[in-house]
Amino acid sequence: MEKLNNLLERAALPLKAYANCLLKIGLGTSFFLHGYGKLPISEGFVGWLTSKGISSASFVAPMIAWGEILAGLGILLGGLIGIKAAILGNLVTRLSGGAISIIMIGAIIIAHSDWGIFTGESGAVLFASEQLFLLLLGIYFAIKGND
Repeated sequence: MEKLNNLLERAALPLKAYANCLLKIGLGTSFFLHGYGKLPISEGFVGWLTSKGISSASFVAPMIAWGEILAGLGILLGGLIGIKAAILGNLVTRLSGGAISIIMIGAIIIAHSDWGIFTGESGAVLFASEQLFLLLLGIYFAIKGND
């Protein structure tokens, strides 16, 4: 077992520096595409938000879309900014991670309350949705920044 672990450690060693980058690419791209997919804001999306009890849905809908786009870009670009200006890049990554966390809390409560850690008709299973995973990644980057 130790030999296998050592072999895997040697194979992974040159790639360890890129592990956070892989998470940033996945999270940033996902968020950007989810937001971009909401543009242009449709009456259907506004109507759906209204049906979920969101007041001023025509104001909230573009805020959600642009929040997702900008938070996704912030995660993607925060690490690149860090190459030239480490403090600014770290700040962009942390703020974007925080924004993703807030957006995902709203998404889980409003759109996916029958998934994840919430009780659905058949009973919920922890980590049953990717929304919970996105929330945790947002929290991760809000805490960790570019470290």
